[in-house]
Amino acid sequence: MIVHRSAFEGPTPRYRRDRIGRHLVALAIIGLAGGFEPAFAQNPPPAAPQRVVKPKAPAAAPAPVAAAQPAAPAPLAETAASGNEPVARVGGRDVTSSEIRAFLAAVGPDQRAALARDPALLNQTLRLMFAKQLVLKEAGDKKWQEQPAVVAQLAKLREEAIFETYLQSVSMPPENYPDEAEIQKTYDANKGALIMPRRFHLAQIYVALAEGADAAAEEKAKAKVADIQAKLKQPKADFALIAKDASDQRELADKGGDLGWLPETQLVPEIKSRVMGMSVNAVSEPIKLADGYHIVKLIETKPSETMPLADVRDTLVQRLRAQRAELNRRAYVSRVLEQNPPAINEIALSRIASELTQSAGAGR
Repeated sequence: MIVHRSAFEGPTPRYRRDRIGRHLVALAIIGLAGGFEPAFAQNPPPAAPQRVVKPKAPAAAPAPVAAAQPAAPAPLAETAASGNEPVARVGGRDVTSSEIRAFLAAVGPDQRAALARDPALLNQTLRLMFAKQLVLKEAGDKKWQEQPAVVAQLAKLREEAIFETYLQSVSMPPENYPDEAEIQKTYDANKGALIMPRRFHLAQIYVALAEGADAAAEEKAKAKVADIQAKLKQPKADFALIAKDASDQRELADKGGDLGWLPETQLVPEIKSRVMGMSVNAVSEPIKLADGYHIVKLIETKPSETMPLADVRDTLVQRLRAQRAELNRRAYVSRVLEQNPPAINEIALSRIASELTQSAGAGR
């Protein structure tokens, strides 16, 4: 749901809709450090406010290795029909739609959604991809990959990739882990941390007034608030219709000012103190905040409750598997060292340690 930034999230927007989700709450409370049994916090901290951030352009994909040239190029109509028509020509070669699709498939879902919404961002991202291909082509023409420093760096990256992927393969827990008994045991042991706070279903009518506004703007806002209050006090007044007509929170006005469900932990004190004392369907007096006036209606409340196992099961499984994989990894490394104990020249090692100490002291 789109919410007015003046009323929600962060220091300027004052409170926001709960988007942490039950699964993310569980993610926040289950730790990976220590032994096999997970460490849990008494109460999970509230989720950090979500800010609207323009997604960064994803890293460009390297230029694919050019295939051997066919005897005759396929006709353009045939290529287009196959869904692999040229999209751009970069460095003397065509970049086809299949390459673009493969590149976009490799970026995260949030980035893909941002690119779908913003053609200009898509254009910029593809230009970065093409620029990277051109740089790689120029570097390849100059045999940059044969530079000693580059060769050494590539060897190190290759070694790390082999090391990490092999350790992952030998550390992976069996497919049937954890079983239902282990999941239930973990859930039962940590119910105290799997608490959803009390929640409020709210709607609001918002009258904007910028902080530091002049006297004329303030008088205009006060007059509008007074008019709204008069309408709300009429018999059978419809809060949603009044919000649709009068609220400055236009993205929610068509929904009658409905803010959805908000946890009490994310309500600013001025709003929380009013809402906590309200009965269902009651409407508050105007609440003055730095961004203007908020008239709030309490639609419904939900008490604090423990999240059911069904809502957190997938997250518990994910974390338990990650913990087991980490333990398997440590056990495997320890076993390798036990089976092939290294013989260490302690005198030579002490000299190296001394050199490190002297180097650190000289760098201060």
